[in-house]
Amino acid sequence: MTIDTLFTSAKFPDGTLNDVAVANGRISAITPTGSAAAIETIDLAGTLVIPSFVEGHIHLDTSFYGDVWRPHVPYSNGFNVQERVAIQADNMAKAAPMAERAKSQLELCLGHGSTRMRSHVMVDGSVGLKSLETIAAVREAHRDVIDIQLVAFPQSGILRSPDTPDLLDAAFDLGADVIGGLDPGGFDRDVEKHLDVVFGIAERRGVDVDIHLHDPSMLGIFEIEQICARTQALGMQGHVAISHAYSLGDVAADVVQRTAELLAKSGVAIMTNAPGARPFPPVKVLRAAGVTVFGGCDNIRDSWWPYGDGDMLGRAMMIGYRSGFNTDEDLALAFDIVTAGGAKALRLDDHGLRVGAKADFVAIDAPAVPQAVVDLPRRRAVYKNGRLVARDGVILPLSSPGLTG
Repeated sequence: MTIDTLFTSAKFPDGTLNDVAVANGRISAITPTGSAAAIETIDLAGTLVIPSFVEGHIHLDTSFYGDVWRPHVPYSNGFNVQERVAIQADNMAKAAPMAERAKSQLELCLGHGSTRMRSHVMVDGSVGLKSLETIAAVREAHRDVIDIQLVAFPQSGILRSPDTPDLLDAAFDLGADVIGGLDPGGFDRDVEKHLDVVFGIAERRGVDVDIHLHDPSMLGIFEIEQICARTQALGMQGHVAISHAYSLGDVAADVVQRTAELLAKSGVAIMTNAPGARPFPPVKVLRAAGVTVFGGCDNIRDSWWPYGDGDMLGRAMMIGYRSGFNTDEDLALAFDIVTAGGAKALRLDDHGLRVGAKADFVAIDAPAVPQAVVDLPRRRAVYKNGRLVARDGVILPLSSPGLTG
């Protein structure tokens, strides 16, 4: 096989120095430094090389990043999804064009090192399919620098929003990849009918499932149990994710353990962004039980909160900080959640530093992974399919010097 580019002296997370051969955008060989040759060589000079980040949960359609600053509107009486959805609708009516905002947010994430992404996009009676069509076009325009899965997400509910079941089904003719859901009990007030629609589309269209679940305490646990039951009944183990799952953070330890074992048996993954001032899943307990745990930035400067910088390494730090992770082993776990964990949940079999995987990696200014999670170094070179696409947060044109492959 002809090697397009050889990256030399790449320091891997295990401390070894390796040469990484890239052919046709994929890693074709990994050998000890100095044992291979190629026409074009890039010396990484012992810089730490890590897999690119997997942004497992984001909303490209609703961010105001790149738009004017919008002061946050607080809840009138505590956390309430319905109220926040109404605030979001009002804000979106005044926002800059969606394509511009989505591009700004996408490039923010790419600049920090995310080359794989799952974005939830509103598809319901309030917006129809317009948002999906816009974000699908943005995805197409950036397909050479980032891979994006789109979730058809019923932000206004499925049963409460007119025509939403049909719209969700039609979304898969327009580029959607995953079917979403939202608080079957707390929002739509009918767990079974809500899940009938979600899993019905999943079975009919042959697509994966990713359900937002904010519902607290035992209501949330009951919904998790129902999702797991349907996953097993349809043989969809490994194809279903639950995002947020706040309930796992506010029930007794024995309930968490029992639910973790059920999630592992059912092959249902859990996404967390370690949200501020909210309970969130105990990731270490889940991982110990065999549950796939992955991360995402979720909302970035939108109607839900004004925070967010698109940095998945920063998200690993946040997950670790809020989980009380201090040892190198624990910090490595936080890192795994935003890399390998995300790849597993999104079923990206071609992600990671191994032969046959896409040559998606980040050369980062840190001596080791645990310190990178703590330091959050800004000096980073981001490679997609073996080509340099961003350096130190700046997106580079594909014709820039130093691009390879």
